[in-house]
Amino acid sequence: MTDCEFGYIHRLAQDYLQYVLQIQQCGSGPSKTSRVLQNVAFSVQEEVEKSLKPCLDNFNVVSIDTARTIFNQVMEKEFEDGIINWGRIVTIFAFGGILLKKLLQQRIALDVDTYKEISYFVAEFIMNYTGEWIRQNGGWEHGFVKKFEPNSGYSGWLTFLEVTRKICEMLPLL
Repeated sequence: MTDCEFGYIHRLAQDYLQYVLQIQQCGSGPSKTSRVLQNVAFSVQEEVEKSLKPCLDNFNVVSIDTARTIFNQVMEKEFEDGIINWGRIVTIFAFGGILLKKLLQQRIALDVDTYKEISYFVAEFIMNYTGEWIRQNGGWEHGFVKKFEPNSGYSGWLTFLEVTRKICEMLPLL
């Protein structure tokens, strides 16, 4: 992927984490792609948080470095089978949001750049593990938005169940 593509994914991740934190965005607001991602990823995030509450309550995220380590371990486990699809890509964003909220719950002193740091490693993972697949599957506007915009008929719950199972398997190991 190019720097431009990384910048685009990084912006999507920042927009999503700002949405999770309920930070108002200046200017014209998020793009259509970002709005669709926010809706889909946040609903997945809420379901994961409900379903995995006991697991999530039992692990601590004490720093950005801890969040990065947990994120990379869980995401590498999720993608170790080599299967990539839009639903799994959405879960990358959702898990970044979960970790950000865990940092807040642990009362870690967050500064204005905390969500930017998390969005960076989220974007880095997406670029390194799924960038070529995204390009080959229509990109963000012609692949992702077409699949997830309202009335597309897509159901991501099978992916959600797979990811929930994998996250449950990974958390006790951390």
